[in-house]
Amino acid sequence: MTKPTDETALGRRVETRGLVLMLALTFVTGVVDAVGFLGLDRVFVGNMTGNIVILGMGVAGADELPVLGPAVALGTFVAGALIAGMVLRSKVKGWTTAVTGCLAAGSVILVGAALAATLTDVKDDLGAQIAVAAATAAAMGVQACVARKVAIADMTTVVVTSTLTSLAAETWIRGGREALWNRRLGAIALIFLGAVIGALILAAAGVAVALTLAAVLSLVVTFAGHRYVRTAATEA
Repeated sequence: MTKPTDETALGRRVETRGLVLMLALTFVTGVVDAVGFLGLDRVFVGNMTGNIVILGMGVAGADELPVLGPAVALGTFVAGALIAGMVLRSKVKGWTTAVTGCLAAGSVILVGAALAATLTDVKDDLGAQIAVAAATAAAMGVQACVARKVAIADMTTVVVTSTLTSLAAETWIRGGREALWNRRLGAIALIFLGAVIGALILAAAGVAVALTLAAVLSLVVTFAGHRYVRTAATEA
């Protein structure tokens, strides 16, 4: 029989592994949002707050901002989250087999988006840009739903405004060593780093390569989560 101290240690390992994987998915969001905004007609594919703001300004005719792309991406993000939510709604919180399945599906969608960007003239074809953005946004909707179900504190993977607020209003106020390095700061730093890397790859190699990186990372997270987080959670 597992001792209580062993169960506590196992629970901490599960939490740590899950945290690392959610941070990796946050990095993926930074990559794909850089690709969407810079390479897919100024569409955010993960950050729906930014997308709604761009859509609103576009409807107002400001600065020739796009309307169709953000609207389609918003719709497919919601669709992805809705479908994943229906699959996961009766499941317990944590990394279950259903979570693995949803995240694997999202990863496959990212692979398809990368393939589409490879096979089409995504640089100059607005229709191709919108199609790739729509597929990527759907994958991000699935990812966001998965993050909520895995339920690692402060790890939404797609939103950092609330994380930044919590960092300033709670973590920094408490002070101490944790104020210098913590998961909230890590999430903000990683989405920033992902955007930097995504922009650099986009400039050097194009949309397809950047999306391929995102897809590969998502697949790695899916495998690692199923192997090391789901198994550990089951043993706990």
